[in-house]
Amino acid sequence: MARIYSRKKGKHGSKKPVVRKPKEWTELKKKEIEELIIELAKDRKTSAIIGLLLRDKYGVPDVKSATGKTVSQIMKENKVYPDLPEDMMSLLRKAVLLHEHLEKHKPDKHSKKGLGDLESKIRRLGKYYVRKGDLPKKWKYSYEQAKLIVQK
Repeated sequence: MARIYSRKKGKHGSKKPVVRKPKEWTELKKKEIEELIIELAKDRKTSAIIGLLLRDKYGVPDVKSATGKTVSQIMKENKVYPDLPEDMMSLLRKAVLLHEHLEKHKPDKHSKKGLGDLESKIRRLGKYYVRKGDLPKKWKYSYEQAKLIVQK
């Protein structure tokens, strides 16, 4: 699918192998991996960071093949998943930083355009999560609200 703002066609590159069986050289068992995920989530790590830590530090190449569930699914089952989805939170952080940049550098027109694009992306993603049920029905994006959420 084409990208909206970058004039590029799509994502190319290497893909994960299709094989879904756990690697026999993995030392950790399914229960140990789930406990590690819960422990890291309680330390306020995102699911992407948890996946990287499991891969690099604990030698778990693929959580889904080892446990049968994704990191996010495990976090949701144990009620340690954050209120906002990870991608929405990262976009909100980026928008707050861009607002702060524009307060210092008012004539920066390229950043104003980038902020407009970013905010429209946040609104689109918000509509998706409202439809999906991950956000409340009356959820609306505003900079002030985003600033409060990011400061937590």
